[in-house]
Amino acid sequence: MAETADGQRGSSIVLLLLVSLSPRPASSWLLGLRPEDTVGGRVSLERGTLRAAEGTRFTLRLYYQQPANSSGSPRLVFIEEPRPNSDGDPCGDEGSWASDVEVLGPVQPWSPGGSGLVEVRVRELRKGERGKLFSLCAFDGRSWEHHGGEHFSLEVREAAEGMAAWLRALVSLLLLAMSAVFSGLRLSLLSLDPVELRVLQNSGSPAEKEQARRVQSVRSRGSYLLCTLLLGNALANASLAGWLYHAALPAEPGLSVLLCTACVFLFGEVAPYSVCSRHGLAIASRTVCLTRLLMAVTFPLSYPLSRLLEWALRQEISTFYTREKLLEMLRAADPYNDLVKEELNIIQGALELRTKAVEDVLTPLGDCFMLRSDAVLDFGTVSEILRSGYTRIPVYEGEDRANIVDILFVKDLAFVDPDDCTPLQTVTRFYHRPLHCVFNDTRLDAVLEEFKKGKSHLAIVQRVNNEGEGDPFYEVMGIVTLEDIIEEIIKSEILDETDLYTDNRKKERVPHRERKQHDFSLFKLSDSEMKVRISPQLLLATHRFMASEIEPFKTPYLSEKILLRLLKHPNVIQEMKFDEKNKRSSEHYLYQRNRPVDYFILILQVLNRSPSRCSGLNRSESPNRERNDYGGSNNQLSNSNNNLYIPDYSVHILCDVQFAKVSHHTYGVIVDTEHPCNETITSSTTSSTEETLGKKLLRTLSGKTRKKSKDADKSPEESSVMHLIT
Repeated sequence: MAETADGQRGSSIVLLLLVSLSPRPASSWLLGLRPEDTVGGRVSLERGTLRAAEGTRFTLRLYYQQPANSSGSPRLVFIEEPRPNSDGDPCGDEGSWASDVEVLGPVQPWSPGGSGLVEVRVRELRKGERGKLFSLCAFDGRSWEHHGGEHFSLEVREAAEGMAAWLRALVSLLLLAMSAVFSGLRLSLLSLDPVELRVLQNSGSPAEKEQARRVQSVRSRGSYLLCTLLLGNALANASLAGWLYHAALPAEPGLSVLLCTACVFLFGEVAPYSVCSRHGLAIASRTVCLTRLLMAVTFPLSYPLSRLLEWALRQEISTFYTREKLLEMLRAADPYNDLVKEELNIIQGALELRTKAVEDVLTPLGDCFMLRSDAVLDFGTVSEILRSGYTRIPVYEGEDRANIVDILFVKDLAFVDPDDCTPLQTVTRFYHRPLHCVFNDTRLDAVLEEFKKGKSHLAIVQRVNNEGEGDPFYEVMGIVTLEDIIEEIIKSEILDETDLYTDNRKKERVPHRERKQHDFSLFKLSDSEMKVRISPQLLLATHRFMASEIEPFKTPYLSEKILLRLLKHPNVIQEMKFDEKNKRSSEHYLYQRNRPVDYFILILQVLNRSPSRCSGLNRSESPNRERNDYGGSNNQLSNSNNNLYIPDYSVHILCDVQFAKVSHHTYGVIVDTEHPCNETITSSTTSSTEETLGKKLLRTLSGKTRKKSKDADKSPEESSVMHLIT
């Protein structure tokens, strides 16, 4: 190309010299011309004559000198030679202007450089024409000048039959690109399994769902798609080999084969596979239209072949995984997926559920908490049931624990008073819970289905014992619950607040069990402990409510044990009788308006309630007063130092009530004992520490620390508190 350009430039210089020496019209402004480029060999300057192939568009550079007194723009036209009529001015007659050679746009205005550019387009020759010759007419803005010499002529010749080198290379690249496209489509489309596409449509990202939906319409016709892509790939590779041999290297067949092999291997196989193996779904979705076009083009040959394949090989087989293969695939893909260990365990447990039997997860009969059918539901039995933490308890008859006759639900005890000592059989016969029995070889998935139907969440596991002499009989092995099956699904132990073992079969205790075991016997009262008897259940409810809801009685201020002893104090739990004849008696008032008090009252229960009476309490208050968040006014605290409370309302009873009453003095003694030297003692205070606090309280109440007499300032209430703590 460099040699061609240098030769062209030399020819232009020679042309300019010849033009300057050749005769031209007087005062001619056009000095010479040359093509700006060769347009791939279609335009040339030979012996001073400009030659161009038909159907060519090129740029022509003009060399000129600006004429004097010229104000218009220069202009060029071509006329065909020889002219039919040589008389007159050929340039002035527009009818003689050639239409086969067209100057596109005006010539650039005069410039100081003395040269300008103009675009020229040569049309196709008419049928039967082998070439034409044209001369140049130039207009300087005032008049036309005809340049008929050979140095200003244009010869249009028929286009050469040979193909240019760049066009041959372009065809080769096109065939190689077609081979790469067919190879990439074959990998990206055929590697996507129909089952995988269905999974992506249902559980993929929004982009994957849309891509899978588009690809599914094409991938569903697997045999037709396979024939189309293979046929296109084979056609592209064969065409590339033939083209390289005939067009590029006709004299070197061996070299053309090596070149074709290298191009197909690198750019037709390796490159498409490297890209499509990583982004197969995205590429397949973006080329769906191209794939459909190729299927339509190759339909006459591809479709019959696909029908023949389907008839011979039957339906395409998708990739399916058995349970074992799916489990192994999850284990093998563990480092590469985004599943956490707990999620993987749940999936594995659910898939393994059908492979396990009841005998693999049951709790042996000897480890089960059970009740005899002749038991009595007194306070001790109910406390034992609550400590066990189970909600369903098997009931057996006689001495044989395998003779299970009933099931007791803990919720069945809601209306049972331990003080009534109700027989257990009374409760079980009333509810008559059905027994659910399963055999030891029953699969866990079948038992789970039975539990889901609502029959029961506990089943008795039995097996047929035909060992030894005698008839076979059913032997009870243990029990299985819904919790046992769920633990097998999630492959982890479910521990609640009452569990002591992580595994009932291996007897592994719960490590670092911080839950404090409650001793319900503390709520069992003797006749001498309280003046007003309340049930242990009510005492327990009162204790829990005050310890969790009322701020001064919470754990940071009082331990649970001290609070329980406070509630057992004879003067704390009180009962007030209502006199129908004297309803407005001052004895019926718990609080009176504007009368200071130093005690706290918690209503426990209303006694002897009847429809003729009200709900138990009546509160009268002034209509116009500011209230705070706790229901009282903002001025209810006395400004004096005795910490009195001045209510702005009155509370009187309308029936018999029981309530807990704690005075400020009693509470102060308890708090001072609970927090000596202003040190906070939490709920985890040990019994030895509480005993030390009790001794300090004794010394405080007896006056030893203040050097007072034993009975100087000891009130009856203080003495009772001392007895309570110790």
